Amino acid sequence: MKSLRYLYRIGHGPSSSHTMGPANAINLIKKQYNDASSFDVILYGSLAFTGRGHLTDKIIVDTAYPIPCNIHFNYDLEVEFPNTFDVIIHFVDKEDITKRVLSLGGGAISIDNEINHEDEEIYPEKNMDEIISLCKKNNWTFAQYVYEREGQSIKDYLKEVYKVMLDSIDRGLKSEGVLPGKLKVQRKAYKFLVAKHDHESMASYYNRILAAYAFAVSEENASGGIIVTAPTCGACGTLPSVIKYMSSRCQSSEDEIIDALATAGLFGNVVKTNGSISGAEAGCQAEIGTATAMAAAAACSLRRMNLDIIECAAEIAIEHSLGLTCDPVEGYVQIPCIERNGVSAIKATSASYIAEFIADSQHISFDQAVATALQTGKDMKMAYRETSQGGLAVSYKKKGE
Repeated sequence: MKSLRYLYRIGHGPSSSHTMGPANAINLIKKQYNDASSFDVILYGSLAFTGRGHLTDKIIVDTAYPIPCNIHFNYDLEVEFPNTFDVIIHFVDKEDITKRVLSLGGGAISIDNEINHEDEEIYPEKNMDEIISLCKKNNWTFAQYVYEREGQSIKDYLKEVYKVMLDSIDRGLKSEGVLPGKLKVQRKAYKFLVAKHDHESMASYYNRILAAYAFAVSEENASGGIIVTAPTCGACGTLPSVIKYMSSRCQSSEDEIIDALATAGLFGNVVKTNGSISGAEAGCQAEIGTATAMAAAAACSLRRMNLDIIECAAEIAIEHSLGLTCDPVEGYVQIPCIERNGVSAIKATSASYIAEFIADSQHISFDQAVATALQTGKDMKMAYRETSQGGLAVSYKKKGE
């Protein structure tokens, strides 16, 4: 597994695979071919079907500037990997060069089958079972394991990550109005925060605050604001909301918050390595399912639970996200994505409490759940994997129509 720096990426929304990845690829190609006269970019698969709603065409053109760039949407060619695009590089005095790019999720890319600019593998353990075995042998927490493998400097990066997360919550809570795009979705985070009901139960209050935080980040993402992939842009609201909420309830220190981020990142890294965090590859179970698992692990960490309970909570989150489709209406990361982050934040905290009581008799391991999610994603029809060709994306109608 690679560093958590390549899981927690800071950048503009609304999609790590549709905006961050393509932008990273164009930047690299620009630097490598600084004598290019123009680009033609051909989008395939999910990038073609949902590229406009995800602002893929805009981010590519903006990143390519001042080099002229033409975008083409190819809906017919079947590609092995759904987030695929070709960059045809034109020159004044020599033949064109074509580069095939895969946007792998979380901002990671491959150009001509080579992973670009990610450091070497720094975690020799291959799955969560091996990690837990090593942690128990050395009496380490999950966070201590991360620091052993990454070095203490990862803490500084995680502090920056947490600051960006808090900033995105703060901005989202203060913003009102309509999100970009033709769906005309109203921002709702502020309404959750200020809503008051007579005789509101404590459970209702806590869920409302969790939803406010999750909606705030997700609405910032949908607006193209600066967020942290956790593990992706579309699922970026779940983890920050749970950490902010639970750290307040548990009166956590800064060190405990950073430990929780390290723990959450470790679980996300295992999914990224052995499963998928790409909605275009395995449906929303890959994105929000992973985010829910990460948030459940973080919640348990902040509650100072042991290794087995943390793993159990993360497994519950994955298990009960199996089969979740990725069907963004009109290709925007808005419906059902924003609500889904709010629901998942609540699910993650619930998983952390359930795990406390069943971890000693749990029959399914986190690794088994991850493998099942990947296979489920492969079995899922392409229409339900971020193409906007199935599910809510097809059945959606505005009220009154």
